[in-house]
Amino acid sequence: LKEGGGLSVDENLAPRSAGKVITSGILINILNPKLSIFFFAFLPQFVSTTEPNALSMMLELSGVFMLVTFIVFVGYGIFAASIRSHVVSRPKVLTWMRRAFAGAFVMLGAKLALTDR
Repeated sequence: LKEGGGLSVDENLAPRSAGKVITSGILINILNPKLSIFFFAFLPQFVSTTEPNALSMMLELSGVFMLVTFIVFVGYGIFAASIRSHVVSRPKVLTWMRRAFAGAFVMLGAKLALTDR
């Protein structure tokens, strides 16, 4: 909570090409087993046991899920890009963000410590 340093963003770094960013994102998602586990655990409940083309139905549901997720993440990216300069250029904003996150973690830790099992 007492950290005095601000976030330093080096503007002189060479930007990565769009192809490298996309390739990195695809590899991260393909190699992440949580997504596959989610598809196998969540999507079958929406496919009838009498469905003759269960695999194609699962692939269709997976595609719809990925499209919706992509649209939501693009929205997050646009929002983050729009407020980036406001956050990075103002040390007070960063200080309050750190305090808010630290307070949230302290409260979650206290709740976890006081929860009966």
